[in-house]
Amino acid sequence: MTRRSSQKPLIRASAVARITAAGLIAAGLSGCMEGTPFPTSRSAFSPSTSGMPAPGKPGTTQESSAIIADLGARSSILRGSDAYGQVAQAVLDDAKGSAKAELRVARLTAKAKSKNWLPQIGPTVTLSSLGDLVTQLVLEQVLWDNGAKRAERDYAAADVEVAAVSLSSEMNDTVAEGLKAYITAQKAQAQAAVAERSAAKIGEFNHIMEQRVEGGLSDKSEARVLAQKLDEIRATAQSDRDSAATALAQLQAMTARPVAGLSGLGEFPLPAALPDALSITEAKAEQGRTVAQAKIERAGHLPTLSAQAATGTGGPSTGLVVGVDELLGFGTKDTLAALDATEEAAGARVEKARQDDALTLAALQAKLAALEAKEVRDAQVVAETGAGLDMFTEQYRMGRRTLMELVNMYESYADMAHAQAGLKYDIALIKLEIARQHGILVSGASI
Repeated sequence: MTRRSSQKPLIRASAVARITAAGLIAAGLSGCMEGTPFPTSRSAFSPSTSGMPAPGKPGTTQESSAIIADLGARSSILRGSDAYGQVAQAVLDDAKGSAKAELRVARLTAKAKSKNWLPQIGPTVTLSSLGDLVTQLVLEQVLWDNGAKRAERDYAAADVEVAAVSLSSEMNDTVAEGLKAYITAQKAQAQAAVAERSAAKIGEFNHIMEQRVEGGLSDKSEARVLAQKLDEIRATAQSDRDSAATALAQLQAMTARPVAGLSGLGEFPLPAALPDALSITEAKAEQGRTVAQAKIERAGHLPTLSAQAATGTGGPSTGLVVGVDELLGFGTKDTLAALDATEEAAGARVEKARQDDALTLAALQAKLAALEAKEVRDAQVVAETGAGLDMFTEQYRMGRRTLMELVNMYESYADMAHAQAGLKYDIALIKLEIARQHGILVSGASI
């Protein structure tokens, strides 16, 4: 084999002009198409989408996706002036999470994919069978790809939607976690106050019992029983105080702002018509991404048509290229059928998410209604028991009741009062869970 005496220029002047002109045209088209699939303002769910390329439709504009618009339109049910609003703001100010960064990555990826229909240019280096090194600069424009490029743009846009739902879920979960710790602390403090009052009253009875034992009016067995009851109620009060301290410590760990001074409950004015649960919204976003992925894979099994212009060693050349990304095989038919079934499965997952939410919401609402009725009923029972206790105490003073009978009566009253004191907090926790699941603890405009 002999070596060539002279080398041809890698790129001829005419070829350079063609490639440069094509590049300028591509750059000009790119400038006309500048934009992102979703808004880039301060809010991740901003409704402003001027100049935004529509997924799958290069060169056109449209409003933001239905999912992004829905998330951005959600309003928080919390009021900034009450304890709930202050706790939520304190937690959000110090929140740590990865969803916001993941959303930014998804949006940048979608911005890149929005230009995938433009021509592509790049070098190729080939070692021929004769040992020659062939270098070329290739410009390629896809003419027909059975919707693969469009599906890639749709996939990137759906990926942004999934990331947006994840961000909304993360923010709502963070606020819910903080509020749950706050409500738990308030419940424990309220029950501790009831237990402490009961312990003080049992202590008075215990003092009377000690005097009766010294005077020989009661035996030590009754004194031991009463002392045990006093220890139990004091242990209950201490357990409540410990629970309150633990919950407050958890809340304080979530924020750098002091929250120990807050007290009382806020309001959870749940709307009559709740928006879709975030689990449903996520399933919808996942459906769009799954369908787009299936279209990409399906297009890979079908022929594509591209125009190519190349220049370099061997001179310039142009032509049309027809091919497939995936070679055909005996399982191709079943593969295509499986891709069609994938789309159906994605729709079924949305319906399953909707059904699961309906069942969960129905259970929570039934439990909420039961607790609200129980709160009213138990409050009446505690009031009636308290009035009966006053009469019982008067009978004891008249000698018609023994001290231990009075103690047992008061113990029953104390148990009911302790349980009843926590019911309104249990109600608040259920409302909190409903609000969390439906993503209305944080306003979309503030995310």
